[in-house]
Amino acid sequence: TSNSVRKLLLEVRMREGASKLLAACSQREQALEASKSLLTCNARILALLSQLQKMRKAQILQRVGRRPSEDVEPCTGKVALSDLRIPLMWKDSEYFKNKGELHRCAVFCLLQCGTEIQDTDLVMVDRTLTDICFDDTIVFNNVAPGFQLRVELYSSCVVEDFSPAVLGSRKASLLGGSLGRSSGKKIRAAFESAAFCGSISTGGGERPGSMGAKYNLLAHTTLTIEHIQEGFKTHDLSLSTTEDSPHWLPLYGNMCCRLAAQPQCMIQPVISGQIKVKLAEDFNYWEDVYGVLRRQTLLCYQSEEDLESEEEPLLVIPIRKDTLVCVSESDPVQCHYICISTQRQGDDVTYTLTTHTPEDIQCWDKALQQHVYNMSQWKQCCDNLMKIDTPSSRKSITVKQGSLFHEIGSKTGRSSIKTRKALREHSTPPRLFIPPYCQKWSICLLVIDDQKSWHHRMWPFIVELPRDKITLR
Repeated sequence: TSNSVRKLLLEVRMREGASKLLAACSQREQALEASKSLLTCNARILALLSQLQKMRKAQILQRVGRRPSEDVEPCTGKVALSDLRIPLMWKDSEYFKNKGELHRCAVFCLLQCGTEIQDTDLVMVDRTLTDICFDDTIVFNNVAPGFQLRVELYSSCVVEDFSPAVLGSRKASLLGGSLGRSSGKKIRAAFESAAFCGSISTGGGERPGSMGAKYNLLAHTTLTIEHIQEGFKTHDLSLSTTEDSPHWLPLYGNMCCRLAAQPQCMIQPVISGQIKVKLAEDFNYWEDVYGVLRRQTLLCYQSEEDLESEEEPLLVIPIRKDTLVCVSESDPVQCHYICISTQRQGDDVTYTLTTHTPEDIQCWDKALQQHVYNMSQWKQCCDNLMKIDTPSSRKSITVKQGSLFHEIGSKTGRSSIKTRKALREHSTPPRLFIPPYCQKWSICLLVIDDQKSWHHRMWPFIVELPRDKITLR
């Protein structure tokens, strides 16, 4: 509880600083960043308050005699979201003909997993973009397999004539009395010194911010372990605004990202030590080996030195989500041993091992049981060790040029620079990789004029068809 209170006080101080910075901003970019920091701090404060309330409830139940559940809990792990792309669907008159008022918005994503909240960099969006691209790699640590990762997209309409706005009226404090008298006074005093200029809601249309740079919720979605897989995947977005809102953007209704996970049981060895393995039907014949339980295998080396020198193991025992582990004492000499029933090359196989002391038997049995349970809870995340890139350093406000089609096309070995050059010269562009969510698009983005030249230079992709077979819908 004391650690959570310290985090809460830190976030309150950071919120005070963001409020003061916002009041002193004279540049539009500064106000956008300060308002974004203010919104993020408010979200973290609400999450920490919710955590403190749960801790308070657990303490009360313990006092009245109800013990917390002692069920086996799975290991935690890392969850990372990267390469987030959100397609836009501009009107034909806005994107192709470049007509109408230039609508610009500053957007970013807020990601919450449990009490941990992180945000992306700000991206400026207008009608020259076909996708909102976030290059951040967001990593959450100590995540349970039953996690819910909420992704929220926020937008603020950017006005060219910026002037600092006066902060609005103060809101009442949200703090309860479960923090203790001393800490509660400090947090309430800090909150009363900062102005709340928006309604706080856990899933509503907006979060508190500045009247000069106000962010509103555009769309959101919730990701779980079922959405984790290798590569990119498309997810549906729930839209939270309408076209008549000033912060509105023409979202297609989907987002594309890579969601990966690394359970702790897949990152580091679970247990290691001297064991004895039965390699024949005769119970009197046991082989002394050095065992290492790692990922989906129990590796048996002749000695610890063989492990350090990376020699081939003497025996590899598969450990999977459906592996059965039990302790038996029915051998002729009445000593305990562990039976591991699993599948190898399609056949049911049972391995038998024991240790030199009964205490070690209990340690190995507990470790094996826990490891199988961990893999059963993390499901497909334990099939292979997924790669998680190291988060890059944070950047300032960026303006993305081009689109997701050009970026993914360059990743497949075709340079986006050559692509843009080919478009400028009205030559046939190279084929580009189309992301998964484009399979749902029903828009033809090709028009050929009488001179058979490309009509527009900034199309995300071009498909060459015979002139008499082109159909516009």
